[in-house]
Amino acid sequence: MKLLVTYTKQDIWIALTMLPAYIVLMNYLLVGNIYFSDISVFAKATVVSAIVFSLAYQFIHARLGFWFRKQFSHFKETPKRMLLMIPAHIVFNMAIISGLFFGYEAARFPGYVYDHTSYEWALALGALMNVVVTCIHEGVYAFELWQHKLLETEKLRKANLQSQFESLKQQINPHFLFNCLNSLSSLIEEDTVLATQFIDEMSNVYRYLLRSNESELTTLESELNFASSYFHLLSTRYGSNLRLEEEIDPAYRSHMLPPLTLQLLMENVVKHNVIMPQQPLYIRINTTLEGRLVVSNNLQKRSVIIPSSRIGLANIATKYNLLGHGEINIDENPQSFSVSLPLLVLD
Repeated sequence: MKLLVTYTKQDIWIALTMLPAYIVLMNYLLVGNIYFSDISVFAKATVVSAIVFSLAYQFIHARLGFWFRKQFSHFKETPKRMLLMIPAHIVFNMAIISGLFFGYEAARFPGYVYDHTSYEWALALGALMNVVVTCIHEGVYAFELWQHKLLETEKLRKANLQSQFESLKQQINPHFLFNCLNSLSSLIEEDTVLATQFIDEMSNVYRYLLRSNESELTTLESELNFASSYFHLLSTRYGSNLRLEEEIDPAYRSHMLPPLTLQLLMENVVKHNVIMPQQPLYIRINTTLEGRLVVSNNLQKRSVIIPSSRIGLANIATKYNLLGHGEINIDENPQSFSVSLPLLVLD
């Protein structure tokens, strides 16, 4: 999961804490003992180096670090990011230090005399400082990633529980149970075999609902099996007035998506559309070449608006947002309504 690619407040505090000591040591190597014995030299050298190193941090090191974090922001990429970042910081810092040493000489800075040994020590100090600061920055960053991941995991767990609760509540409300039992009663009188099948499918629906909070993701295969059981309950009530079409590429059946996604989408379709013999409702579930799952239906909105908490689509969108794996797309026109969402492959 890619997170927190910018520099944070902790990064800024680390820089503000370590930069003053670095500036003092670097100035001592630049101008020698006169840096502490001559107040004028101390003031001028401090101001110049403070400006140079502050600007270098803001416009070079910070942006360089931001770029590496953006390219390698996954927690597992921390070693690779550091191995590439440290040499890059060192090279830029060596150029800045060299610019100060030779710039002071060219500008005939008061009290300055170029000393090659001091120059080598300054380069070594700069390299060591880059290693230390980068390790501290990345240690804090890794900790923030860990905290962020815990927070997102907790949010996703709550979203899953909310989804399960809403779906279960919808299925066990008296109206739904009345319709199921009424359908079952009719089937028992007409066809005991179909009645037994209805009971089995109803059992499958509730079993899946109760288990849906055990994991953040499930396979498309499992969702399709559940959707089949759920549709069986609906079709027993609506008959041929409600029809389901599936066109699923077998290659995507092992891909993942949040549990209860299909149930929420199908429930949304049935809830807001007219289902009549002269106006049959078609639900179509298919996969695309881009690896997305599409649930669509012919649009025939009810004339009486059904009260809705609007939690279905919002819940699905929240789950995908927390998972950090793409977004859902909703398309509505006068003829149809469709929801497209990405199918996931675990790393």
